[in-house]
Amino acid sequence: MEKSPAPFSEIGRRARDLLTKDYNYDQKFTLTIPSSSGVGITATGVKKDQIFVGDISTQYKLGSTVVDIKVDTYSNVSTEVTLVDVFRSTKVSLGFNIPDHKSGKLDVQYLHPHAAINSSVGLNPSPLLELSAAIGSKDLALGGEIGFNTASSSFTKCNAGISFNKPDFSAAIMLTDRGQAVRASYVHLVNPVNGTEVGAEMIHRLSTYENSFSIGSAHKVDPLTSVKTRFSDNGNIAMLCQREWRPKSLITFSAEYETKAKNSVPKLGLALALKP
Repeated sequence: MEKSPAPFSEIGRRARDLLTKDYNYDQKFTLTIPSSSGVGITATGVKKDQIFVGDISTQYKLGSTVVDIKVDTYSNVSTEVTLVDVFRSTKVSLGFNIPDHKSGKLDVQYLHPHAAINSSVGLNPSPLLELSAAIGSKDLALGGEIGFNTASSSFTKCNAGISFNKPDFSAAIMLTDRGQAVRASYVHLVNPVNGTEVGAEMIHRLSTYENSFSIGSAHKVDPLTSVKTRFSDNGNIAMLCQREWRPKSLITFSAEYETKAKNSVPKLGLALALKP
């Protein structure tokens, strides 16, 4: 629903995307082959140090049903079947991994004009139970999430947050780490013409009274080229340059340097995404 609040997981996402999205310090290759018949294939490979891992995934769409299958280099097979509008404004997903017979999980999402509810139940004798909800509107949302591990009888999640979003800015405050930290973020669109954005995130840990922060920016040099920067209080400086060298195909260069570390070596990464 267009005016419904976003799920709880979306609170603060605009700042997270500005500060972390597309940063990569390995060598990564992605090839996506769409199809008008409803079957799409994506192949991904990542080289980290001297180790190469990859996977091949395919997606099949038929009406309101979507089937995703992924096979990785370790012969693990993950499958997810999603049914849209099983009931009104409800989406149901069933996922499982092979050969892990205890990995089954059932997810249910419900959207209301003033609420978004997500639930997840593990399909095993000692399941992990998760529930999140957000109420409000597209502009203002208040929500929380909780997770409970029935095997250990302990809470794995207990977070809450509030966000206020407009086309030119986004602000969010969250209580995370099971109530142990407060995370505040803000993003502002400075120039809509060239997409210049600036943002910051600050984390205060209630138990140790420690503070940390990151600031970042994004800017479009031209319609096909964008750059991002990030600076953190621990002295880490990062930059990213992304170029759409052909329609829907991107090449991204990332770099990070730890200014406070002795004999620090810059981290470099290159990602190539092809979509014919």
